[in-house]
Formats: sequence, C-alpha cells, structure tokens
Amino acid sequence: MRFFVTGGAGFIGSAVVRHLVADPANHVVNYDKLTYAGNLESLRQIANRPNYRFVQGDVCDQQTILDVLKAEDIDIVMHLAAESHVDRSIDGPEAFIETNIIGTFRMLNAARAYYTGLTGDKRAGFRFHHISTDEVFGDLPFDSGIFTEETPYAPSSPYSASKAASDHLVRAWHETYKLPVVLSNCSNNYGPFHFPEKLIPLVILNALDEKPLPIYGKGENVRDWLHVEDHAAALHLVATKGANGESYNIGGRAERTNLDVVKAICAALDARRPRKNGAPYADLITYVTDRPGHDRRYAIDPQKAERDLGWQAKHTFETGIRATVDWYLANDWWWKPIREGKYAGERLGAAVKA
Repeated sequence: MRFFVTGGAGFIGSAVVRHLVADPANHVVNYDKLTYAGNLESLRQIANRPNYRFVQGDVCDQQTILDVLKAEDIDIVMHLAAESHVDRSIDGPEAFIETNIIGTFRMLNAARAYYTGLTGDKRAGFRFHHISTDEVFGDLPFDSGIFTEETPYAPSSPYSASKAASDHLVRAWHETYKLPVVLSNCSNNYGPFHFPEKLIPLVILNALDEKPLPIYGKGENVRDWLHVEDHAAALHLVATKGANGESYNIGGRAERTNLDVVKAICAALDARRPRKNGAPYADLITYVTDRPGHDRRYAIDPQKAERDLGWQAKHTFETGIRATVDWYLANDWWWKPIREGKYAGERLGAAVKA
C-alpha cells in the first residue's frame, strides 16, 4: 500500500515510518516540516530505501499536500504531525492551535479533495487515519476508572484541547462529507529516538550528566506507558484494518507513577553504568513545583484494538524501559547533538523540499 505519513520525522512518526518501510511491498511518503522535534537522523537506517521518500512541508499547506497525494497515488493518510509537549503549550499555545487545529483542518480539506477524485477500488480502500492522545479525555481519580472509546472529552491543557478539537474535526468531516476516517488515541509513548525534553529520555540523559532528575510535585501522577514500537504496529493495523468511522484506544497496560518510572530508570542505570562515586542514581531525584493543570492519572483500555484488530503489546514496562536505557547508552550519536545544541539546521537525508 501507499502511505502518506505526516510528522514522520518525529518520535512516533519515525517509528511508524520505519515499521512501514520494513515491508518492501509498502511505499511510504514522509511529510514533515522539520521543526525542533523533527529529526531525519531517526530515519538514517531507511533513508536510501527505494520504497521511501521524504518531502519537507507544512501540514497547513493544503495545496502542497494535495499535490503530493495525487503525485504519489496515496492509499492511506496517517496524520501524526502535531505539537505535543504540554509545558510548551502552557508557555505558548498559539503554535498548538496553528498546527493541531488549523493543520488538521487543512489536511482534511486536502484529503477530501483527493478522495473526491478517486474511483473504484482506490476510492473504496482510501482511509484518513488521525492519531490522537488519551489526554483529550482529561484525567481520572487515582484509584478508579479507565478511558474507553466512549469516554467523554474533558481536556485540561492547551495541548489536549487542541488535540480534542482536531479529533472533532475529523469526525465532522466523516459525518458531513463522508470522508473515510479512522481515529486512535494512545497513552504515553517511550522508546528509541524520543526527543530529550520528554520525561524518560530527560531522566536518562540528566542522570548520565550527573544533573538533577526533576519530578513534578510528589511524583504521584500516574500514566499508562506504551512502547513506541508496539504503538507503531497498532497504528498500522488501525490504518489498514480499522472500520470506517471507528476509534481505537491504544495502551500498554502499564500504569506507573512518575516517581516509579524515574526509579526504574535509575535502577537500570545502576546496573548498566554505575556512577563513579558509587552512589545510586536515585540520589539525583529532585522535586520541583507542579505544573498548572497537571492531570492526576491516565489509564487506557485497549480491549477494542486487541479484540477487533488482533493487536497485542509485545513489551512489558520492565523489558521496555531496560531496552530504552540500553538504546540511549549505545546511541549517543543521535542524542548528543541535540543536547549540545548543534541540532537546529543540520538535517541529514534525501530531502525534497515542497
């Protein structure tokens, strides 16, 4: 099949692209603006594959998107491009409104124009897959509840509000214009090539640098953790086998407090690269002022995806976090330029600027 993946140089997007390109029967077009979190180095291993093409472009550029969809004869659009960091959304929400809402609106318009021109099997097989987050559901009590596909939306940050708005737009385009769509909402991802501002890579790399390991409040907030490679496999199934108009929750069945996550990372590092002074890495844990609107707990029910699509997470949290720590220890070629501030403007790969 022929896939058009937006945000394919980002953390989850690059995992999806690597997963799809591994099958030579697929053709994958990676469409990414290359903002601060887009890194073509994450795709170094597949950059020269004959079934892969990179196009640099903005999801707000409706005409270019339509031109690429037509030129590449696309079967499935997988829309992952998004501003995704809650703290950044609190400090500067405008970029989140622009990319996550206006960008999705333009993506839908381009997809609709493309779909209108399709006929036969090509038209019957087309899908627009919108990838979202569990944060649109708000939060849960510490001791009860779980997010399902029927959970009402209750976003609490500019980021989650912008993603909720984009979800509603996708459903509206399906109902009003009969655009064939599928949606998915995922829990917190982790794994290789994760941008170092996020919790797990930040803690790993701060520990290696003997810097404080920051934890909001008392570290009691709970998240469900999903390995990014498990998520990529799930998204492939949603895009190709999901029922038209349906939504699927993707989770790792791995709820942990933030403090538990940090302690697990510290234990893995203690075993793999002990500190020179012999002290445990957990001594570096530092509690910082909680951020505004910090959701208490996310917990996602993946039963529908497991039952209807045959998907199953392969990683437990314990195996996944150890593998993630090992990856960061072995791949400083990827993260050191980011940490050292040499990243902006230095892009590798066969780029075609739209």
